[in-house]
Amino acid sequence: MYKKSLLVALLLPLLAVGQNKFAQLEQLLPTPNEYRNAAGAPGHNYYQQQADYKINVELIDEEQKIIGEETITYTNNSPDNLEYLWIQLDQNMRASDSDTHLIEVERMEDFKSIESIKSKLFEFDGGFKIEGVTTTSGRGMKYYINKTMLRIDLDTPLTEGSSISFKIKWWYNINDRMKIGGRSGYEYFAENDNYLYTIAQWFPRMCVYNDVEGWQNKQFLGRGEFALPFGDYEVAITVPSDHIVGATGELANESKVLTAAQRERLAKARTSDTPVIIVTQDEAEEIEKKKATDKKTWVFKAENVRDFAFASSRKFIWDAMNQPVGGKDVLCMSYYPKEGNPLWEQYSTKVVAHTIKTYSKYTIDYPYPVAISVHAASIGMEYPMICFNFGRPEKDGTYTARTKYGMIGVIIHEVGHNFFPMIVNSDERQWTWMDEGLNTFMQYLTEQEFERNYPSRRGPAHLMTNYMRGNKDNISPIMTNSESIWQFGNNAYGKPATGLNILRETIMGRELFDHAFKTYSERWKFKHPTPADFFRTMEDASAVDLDWFWRAWFYTTDHVDISIDGVKWYELNTGNATVDLPRAKELENEAATPIGEVRNNELIKETYNEKDPSLNDFYTTYDKNDVDGLHAKEYDKLKQRLSDEDIALLNSGKQFYEMKFSNKGGIPMPLILEFTFEDNSKETIKIPAEIWRKHENEVTKVFIFDQKVRSVQLDPNLETADTDVSNNAWPHAKVPTQFELFRKGYSRENPMQRANRAGE
Repeated sequence: MYKKSLLVALLLPLLAVGQNKFAQLEQLLPTPNEYRNAAGAPGHNYYQQQADYKINVELIDEEQKIIGEETITYTNNSPDNLEYLWIQLDQNMRASDSDTHLIEVERMEDFKSIESIKSKLFEFDGGFKIEGVTTTSGRGMKYYINKTMLRIDLDTPLTEGSSISFKIKWWYNINDRMKIGGRSGYEYFAENDNYLYTIAQWFPRMCVYNDVEGWQNKQFLGRGEFALPFGDYEVAITVPSDHIVGATGELANESKVLTAAQRERLAKARTSDTPVIIVTQDEAEEIEKKKATDKKTWVFKAENVRDFAFASSRKFIWDAMNQPVGGKDVLCMSYYPKEGNPLWEQYSTKVVAHTIKTYSKYTIDYPYPVAISVHAASIGMEYPMICFNFGRPEKDGTYTARTKYGMIGVIIHEVGHNFFPMIVNSDERQWTWMDEGLNTFMQYLTEQEFERNYPSRRGPAHLMTNYMRGNKDNISPIMTNSESIWQFGNNAYGKPATGLNILRETIMGRELFDHAFKTYSERWKFKHPTPADFFRTMEDASAVDLDWFWRAWFYTTDHVDISIDGVKWYELNTGNATVDLPRAKELENEAATPIGEVRNNELIKETYNEKDPSLNDFYTTYDKNDVDGLHAKEYDKLKQRLSDEDIALLNSGKQFYEMKFSNKGGIPMPLILEFTFEDNSKETIKIPAEIWRKHENEVTKVFIFDQKVRSVQLDPNLETADTDVSNNAWPHAKVPTQFELFRKGYSRENPMQRANRAGE
């Protein structure tokens, strides 16, 4: 009995996915409770934990090493007694025995170059070196390290409402991002023997404990990002005295680390609506020529954040400007080496300000005092109030359009992550789409408000069709754990963003969608939402049943392909033979002549009655469409039975079209139909997706017009991500397919370089 019940429980979600798309999602979503209610909002007993940090850290520039000690104060706001605490050790992903290396699938064909072999043989002493876990009084605490997780066993359970403080001392070697990759690390500039550090996941961090899964202690394998509790931070960062440091939070001791000129410029930037240079390029170039031997400690404080990151280098140029949001000022800043110019000085900080302003319009007012973009050669990564972004021009200062728009796009995206998941704090380790997908959607809106017809890579429906019609063996449902996703970018970024755009533009409409999306953002700011909370809130705030959409778009690998399979044309008979019969005869004359009749006329030289005229009588010249007196009498009788309104309807000339549609891809969508009439006028009719609710595979619909239809186009504005538009027109329309020959030996000179050369 137990085994049978367990089997049913395991199969139920799978069976539910295979149900009619319009079946409700109750079988797939967790039951509402006192922590998360049925409307998708936090319940009346919702809770979350608090983790506060005081950290002292030193960056050893000569050794590319981090040494730190932290005090964590952890408050248990749950109703549960906690016998142990779990802490994330993300740097252990780089340890020699890391699962990240062991689980990689490899083939010999992956090692066809010296560089690939050297990469495989490269050894790096990575991972945290934990030197001690103690109480604040110095007494050792029992702990156990399981790869990227550390468990502290408590002497007595931590009860509801109580707190515990403890210390962890540690160090690790910073990785070279340019050699072994990573979300953080350093870039080495050999020409002047300098480093640029972008430092993240650099301290042991508390795991989330919540009502959904208890401890979120899933191992960090490198792709699934982070689930973290909120807390207050005070961080003292010791670096060489000639370094400039940017970090999460506000600088608390600027008088000790900045020059008088820098403080004056910074004060000006706080009220300026254009960027003010705080450290100029000339100053940065002069500083990087020599290295200081003394040190400075920069102190930053941040309230109600889920993480902390920083960047440090003597190469940094620094600029800043003010962006008002919701009655508060946000200091938008950029840090970049000369290698980032001229792009970064022209664009970065303005893009930061634009992003903060636009996201705030659609979600929540940005609550933090600063927002920072840091230049890094080959990374895009986000943390509270600070992010690391690529976009480097050529050494001569020129750049391609791809570099420019790629840089702007990644800055928007990474700054936008302040909202998802830094504030609306979803579980990235489980559900990448909840931050990347929502953020990519918002990135698209922000790009389009930055520049008209901005070349966005993701967002519009038609950009997702190649992926969705691809080989299903290499496609995962969106609702797949981060570590198990095929085609990560398309799955977790592109497809969710496209889905939201379809909801906004086609299914819900902008007004309903924007209200619901903002409601979700407001409900879950500084909290931990789940997919069910998002799905339920979007429906609750809009009165639109979207279960079919979540089921089809998020839980399956089906695609959109709706076809016009046939059109039948009808007209009403007026009942008046003098009108109907000539019309019928006209239609017969317009119709194609059957092949048998064509050949009979050619090959039958003489019929029998043509040989024997005696066979001919009154009906030999009979025409079924001729009008006689009996027709007139029948019409008089008909008029006596009908009202004037009925007669007017019969004589209205209404045109009837029965259209047949099939759902070949599996995902139902609204039928958006553009009718073009004989006079070239047009009419668009939109039929909700619910037309498929009882007939998933095939539906018919009758349309009535005052004039004849010349053509019909399904999804005329490419709103639904239909993967095959060749079956979207009646009469059938040819869809051109592009064919481009591969061109060898193309020039590596970018257009800006060619233009500069031409002007010489």
